[in-house]
Amino acid sequence: MARRIRTGISISVATFLGAAMVTTAAVAAPSGSELVPTAGKQRPKICLVLSGGGARGAAHVGVIKVLEEYRVPIDCIAGTSMGALVGGAYASGMSVADMEKINAGITVEKLFKERPPRQELAMRRKADDFRNYVGPEFGTGGGTAALGKGIVTGVQLETVLRELSRLHGHHRFDDLPIPYRAVATNLVTGKAVVFSEGELANVMRASMSVPGAVAPAEYAGMILVDGMLTSNLPVDAARAMGADIVIAVNVGTPLLKREELNSVFGVAGQMLSILTEQNVQASLASLKPTDILISPELGDYSTGDFDNLPKISPLGEAAARKVADRLAQLSLPPAEYAALRERQQVAVTPDTKPVDEIRFSSMAHVNPEAAKAVMDTKVGEPLVQAQLDGDMRRLFGTGDFEHVNYRIIDEPGKRVLAVDAVEKAWGPDYLRLGIGLSSDFSGAVSFDAIATHRMTWLNSLGAELRTDVRLGFDNSLRMEFYQPFNARGTYFISPRAAIAQDQVNLYRGEERVAVYRVESRIAGLDLGVQFSRYGELRAGVEGGTVIPRLDTGSTFLGPSGTHHAQGGIRTRLRLDRLDNVHFPRDGWAVDADLYNSMTGLGAVDAFGKWHANATGAYTFSEGDDTARFNLFGGGKVGSNRLPAYDQFQWGGFLRQSGYRTGQLVGPSVQFGQVVYFHRIARSGLFDGAYGGISLEAGKYGDPLVPGNPSGWLKSMAVFVSTDSPIGPVYFGYGRAADGQGSFYFLLGRPM
Repeated sequence: MARRIRTGISISVATFLGAAMVTTAAVAAPSGSELVPTAGKQRPKICLVLSGGGARGAAHVGVIKVLEEYRVPIDCIAGTSMGALVGGAYASGMSVADMEKINAGITVEKLFKERPPRQELAMRRKADDFRNYVGPEFGTGGGTAALGKGIVTGVQLETVLRELSRLHGHHRFDDLPIPYRAVATNLVTGKAVVFSEGELANVMRASMSVPGAVAPAEYAGMILVDGMLTSNLPVDAARAMGADIVIAVNVGTPLLKREELNSVFGVAGQMLSILTEQNVQASLASLKPTDILISPELGDYSTGDFDNLPKISPLGEAAARKVADRLAQLSLPPAEYAALRERQQVAVTPDTKPVDEIRFSSMAHVNPEAAKAVMDTKVGEPLVQAQLDGDMRRLFGTGDFEHVNYRIIDEPGKRVLAVDAVEKAWGPDYLRLGIGLSSDFSGAVSFDAIATHRMTWLNSLGAELRTDVRLGFDNSLRMEFYQPFNARGTYFISPRAAIAQDQVNLYRGEERVAVYRVESRIAGLDLGVQFSRYGELRAGVEGGTVIPRLDTGSTFLGPSGTHHAQGGIRTRLRLDRLDNVHFPRDGWAVDADLYNSMTGLGAVDAFGKWHANATGAYTFSEGDDTARFNLFGGGKVGSNRLPAYDQFQWGGFLRQSGYRTGQLVGPSVQFGQVVYFHRIARSGLFDGAYGGISLEAGKYGDPLVPGNPSGWLKSMAVFVSTDSPIGPVYFGYGRAADGQGSFYFLLGRPM
């Protein structure tokens, strides 16, 4: 598949790979008078050859549209990469109109953003979104760090391929409505693999596994990557099918220019381009005078421009019309062509017949019963294609597999849904790294580095040991052991422990009057229940100690170094149906916490404390405008006052904007916010860029620091934000009704 580097926020798989593949100069077309068959002789066998080219391959659809207009019979098709996709769809009976409809709905996100809709994830995976991880996940099994085989695994891509493939199950490709061949490359031998049979969607997937970008496909014992490396314009495959005349369509991308070779990615991409150019040139040299070459002029459209497929397709039409005189000589009479196309098109009847068994391939760590619990497809119920595709995405979203796919197998007396779930070769232990940064441009800067290590599937029920480390402005080490009671994970027990040292800045107005280091050591034991993909309820006991140590300034949290023993019962409810944590456009979430500090459990202070947060988002019909609503409340339960070290700290960007971060400290808080944001730029694999405004109102109890505002406070903020490879970035300005204001910069989640 051809590749070109593109810059800017909007990036594609081509940007990740940095690959650039090649095109070739157009070959002059002969007059072609010899193409007209002599009366009484059989007409020549015409084969369509479609090259790789990524998104540029949408031009193939435009070419086919013109071939149909001129009633040119297509007797066989050979394709590589994107050419294999378009060719396979057409060969299996799909019409041009259907292909254009699918093209209109394809985006970079639909092809390559593999994570299932966030609402469909288990709660433990949703919780990861609240941390600003950067870069890939590392496997630490065996004591070494390892990475996956590609930026994307192809799970989401395969959903689209199943939509493009009209025929399911294993087929001889000579038996398709139009005989067909697809080309991939054997990564072990370096040789071309020409498929003449197989599961059509899987063969398409193998043919377009761009090295480094899409993980290799494993098929019939082979490790396969994109056919561009060995035969990007597979003329020889067409000849082997008996083609008398080849119509070759080349949609490759030109080599990068000298000034574009300014990075290691550019150089690596150019090397792939040179290798591919050699096999393309060899294919072009094999064309005969009777063959037809079509080279669409695709300008600056790159291989990763999957958001622009409807714009690329007409360029293929324009290129085909340039050789209209040649095509006209191959034209069939209307009635004969109509009869041919009727035989070549296939009406698809959805396969809804239930299965008698769901069978997983052998797995070393994951319990098949736990994997089945993730699926909505059930034995004995009608099969629904969209549901099956969703099941594959959810299985992948568990984080346990590097690839998932399925097959329907008819065995004597029963029908089997065989799920090929390949466990991560770099698992089952994983490491993620991340960062966080915030500044209010007045000297208050915080920077944190984070790391999370997970040891998964410690037993057959899915036990997990998680360790979270934070270093920087705040320092912490937290560990949790999670043990489900059954394979579905409905009920669980979870012992946990944490040590932390948090910096607490106290302000009077805009003046910082104290800096504390609050040390804490807490251990607890929870019992809980999971509400499928909706949420979690847990309750348990915890105990430990909190030690506020004064660095500078006045004493507000009691005598410095005092040990405050802790002991109590904590109950927490989390419900989460947001589609995105950073830029939610739909859904809702609730987080409620109730803590009862009890002297009978060792606490020095007896008190009750509650807090709850609710968030909802709604996107208007146009799709680029979203309103988000946030409510937060907290206070004491009972008559006992909250101790100074356990009061609420509020204020800062989107938390009563305009005030200093953490300026508002008191025993109670009520806060409401309406945020409106407009998407000002779109991106492929990321959420894009936004501009927004926040209107906020909050009521605060007696301030811990005398002189700070209390009662009802009003504020607002304006901001621009973007999703980036290192996380969400915000730049904003907030202003309070009493005149306080501040600029803010954040890398990571603001709330």
